[in-house]
Amino acid sequence: METPASDLHLERVDATRNMARFYRLSVAPTLFGDVALVREWGRIGTLGRRRLDLYVDERSARNALAILSEAKVKRGYRHLG
Repeated sequence: METPASDLHLERVDATRNMARFYRLSVAPTLFGDVALVREWGRIGTLGRRRLDLYVDERSARNALAILSEAKVKRGYRHLG
């Protein structure tokens, strides 16, 4: 498996269902030496919601990012830039 990027932006738009969603994933260090996987999601044009998942090291956080990204793509999200 190749190393995933540390910042991903995905979108899912379906005009027939009035759906316009975003999902953002990023890996960032915390002040306490852990690594956080930052997950942000919501309707495009809003601030949305945010969740932090803490991991012991960057490798674990990046693996979780890759798994979540793959699951979102299977649900119809597309990678942007």
